[in-house]
Amino acid sequence: MATGNKASTNTILRSRYWGVGLRGLAMGAADVVPGVSGGTIAFITGIYQELLDSLSKIGPHTVVSVFRNGIAATWREINGSFLLALFSGVLISIFSLAKLISFLLENYPILVWSFFFGLILASVVPIARRVMHWQWSSWLALVSGVVLAILVSEMRPTEIVATPYTLFFSGALAICAMILPGISGSFILLMIGIYPQVISAVHELEIGALVWFAAGAGCGLLLFSRVLSWLMHRFPSVTLSFLVGVLLGSLKIVWPWKLANGAVGELRSAKLAPMLSNVWPMEFTVVTGQPSYFVGAAAAALGAVILVLALEWIHGRHVGKVAQENGE
Repeated sequence: MATGNKASTNTILRSRYWGVGLRGLAMGAADVVPGVSGGTIAFITGIYQELLDSLSKIGPHTVVSVFRNGIAATWREINGSFLLALFSGVLISIFSLAKLISFLLENYPILVWSFFFGLILASVVPIARRVMHWQWSSWLALVSGVVLAILVSEMRPTEIVATPYTLFFSGALAICAMILPGISGSFILLMIGIYPQVISAVHELEIGALVWFAAGAGCGLLLFSRVLSWLMHRFPSVTLSFLVGVLLGSLKIVWPWKLANGAVGELRSAKLAPMLSNVWPMEFTVVTGQPSYFVGAAAAALGAVILVLALEWIHGRHVGKVAQENGE
């Protein structure tokens, strides 16, 4: 009987990690888009807290644990199977979907941005529902999050040379932004002027550049995830309220209809380029002479909203089922 239960548990865990890998694929696809955060995907698919907690368990003590307790025990301690499945999905997605995402942004920018606009807007709902107490501190955190996201959206680009040091620190900065729902690591890379070099390194498989960038991303991820995990456990309502604010403020970044400042009629919405102004669909059509694709954009945004709410409903049912089984 015990053997049967163990086999059943292992089967469930294996099937769960397939789902975690699929979430990683979605996170990687989102991270490729300047303006969309993989952290948003992690949150709406119900793995954000587990991701932070797992990463926060990794540090210098992990090496000590390997020698003291063995590889298997240390692997379980850091939730290694979960992290392996998730980041395998992220990497596969980045290397396989980068060209597809670039193609979609180049040819169907308004529909792509509309989908992500709906995705981010709808993800506010499940996060806000997790705020237990809406006190003054929570509202202040929400406003601070909105202000931060808007300030990020107003950043103007610089241009830096891709050296090992700039790639390392760019990776660290981007991953800190990437793990926050609503703040895009890709957008930060675009603003500091190194996004094209990073995407080129991915496309051309420039191993040296990718190693330096990944090293910075790894260091930043381990440090920042530890801080976020501590905040989520110590000040959950305030932290979640702040994340809600960041998501709401980031809607300015992914608004589908944009025109370049100082160049009336010049359409540059194929990617999140700097010096763009958000305009209404009708104004977009009048200035550019191009269709606004409003119906298609609305359908894409609505589809994203339905997707997020469906994922939240499925996650809620799954959590309830697991709780019921444990209770029995």
